[in-house]
Amino acid sequence: MSEQLIHIEFEAGRTLRDQVRAHLVSMILAGKIATDVALPSSRRMAEMLGVSRNTIMQIYEDLVDMEYLVSKPRLGYFVNTAFHEQEAMLSPVSASDGQELDWSTRFKTHPGNKRNIIKPSNWANFTYPFIYGQIATDLFPERSWRECGQKAMSQHSGKHWAFDWIDGDDPLLLEQLRSNILPRRGIYAEASEILVTIGTQNSLYMIANLLADKNTRVGLENPGFPDVKNIFSTFNAQLSFFDVDQDGLILNEESEAELARLDYLYLTPSHQVPTGAVMSSERRKRLMHLAELHDVVIIEDDYDAEINLQKEAQPALRAVDPQERVIYVGSMSKAIAPGVRLGFMVANEELISEARALRRLMYRHVPVHNQRQLALFISQGYFDSYLRKMRESYAHKLGLMEMAISRHLPQFKVLSHGSGATSLWLEAPVAVDTEQLSWRAAKNSILIEPGAIHFAGDDPRKNYLRLGFAAITADKIEPGIAALGRLLD
Repeated sequence: MSEQLIHIEFEAGRTLRDQVRAHLVSMILAGKIATDVALPSSRRMAEMLGVSRNTIMQIYEDLVDMEYLVSKPRLGYFVNTAFHEQEAMLSPVSASDGQELDWSTRFKTHPGNKRNIIKPSNWANFTYPFIYGQIATDLFPERSWRECGQKAMSQHSGKHWAFDWIDGDDPLLLEQLRSNILPRRGIYAEASEILVTIGTQNSLYMIANLLADKNTRVGLENPGFPDVKNIFSTFNAQLSFFDVDQDGLILNEESEAELARLDYLYLTPSHQVPTGAVMSSERRKRLMHLAELHDVVIIEDDYDAEINLQKEAQPALRAVDPQERVIYVGSMSKAIAPGVRLGFMVANEELISEARALRRLMYRHVPVHNQRQLALFISQGYFDSYLRKMRESYAHKLGLMEMAISRHLPQFKVLSHGSGATSLWLEAPVAVDTEQLSWRAAKNSILIEPGAIHFAGDDPRKNYLRLGFAAITADKIEPGIAALGRLLD
């Protein structure tokens, strides 16, 4: 082994120490290093990899502490023989001559067949990423977030973060939600009425699991959030679709008659998905009256509420709900970062109790360390500071987007003026198929989202699109819109 050449293609953004250690661990686990031959000396390994000798010495000592290596005096470092025994246990079993199992006949549902929004994993490599649901990482307060993570590890006496909390939530996070986050939306709730989840979709899936079956009638917005349609259809609910306009869900004689037949109505009144429409106060009052009259439960997805760019934001429907017929779901994914994957549900205590029991069967509880880190981030004032910077940035970008579209896409109609927190919903001329436009744009390093996926029915409207502006830098907005305009020409 001492004469074997070891080569690593180092990546930017990761320390050399981490990359060398990961490479050696990978080689050990793959059985590529013999147990009876010493690894190269620290000096020789440092020369081969072009790193400092101290770095190699630290890595070797780390691997000894982790029992990947053993140190033999005057002989050097050797691979622990236990890993070769483990490799033998994991060796592949020879293929059977029998017929391969047909899994397709065993599925009771096929979530993989449902249509959904397609987002490329390499979106950050696009020159003009008008992608929705991502953030510009230059604003994120990494130092503050890291500090809260370190405090979360140290503040739990007895290292409670390492234990199984069965079905519980972190009391500090519950307190921050009920005293800091929810009152901003006019909601005052007891801890027993709040459940921490791993995001809005997780909340919606549990709601559908608990409340929906083939006899359940659920109303959805059109256009709307594709995943909520997929979730309720997975539980065979009967779906009805309600059109929206600039004031949100349309309430007229026809839609009110359909609403009277519902059990549940899902909607996004603060920022309608995907149009960005804000439901007017008149419609909110009318909707709450109809819900009470016909005993309809409302599932309120308070989408993008935290980064609201409106001067006078409407309170949540849950805030004006004396009968507790509104199930409120929220998320910190947009307000902090999508990778945080933390959300919450607020509802009647009986429903929360059942949802907690269901969550226990699914994944018991949200990781305690993550909950405490978020709670500290809010309580220490970092969240409000970050939120102010985000709003300023997004308001600036929104202005740039609207000016650029007016200049370079004059034939497009912006349908979410002033209410787009992180995206704009556009109507293109009828002749424009935005699905085809998105493919042409992608070939020119422009990422846009065609809108057909948001419409119900077999013949969705194809001349709509959503342009996100949270992740793209301000200086790329006008050049990107101009490049998109040239494609149309």
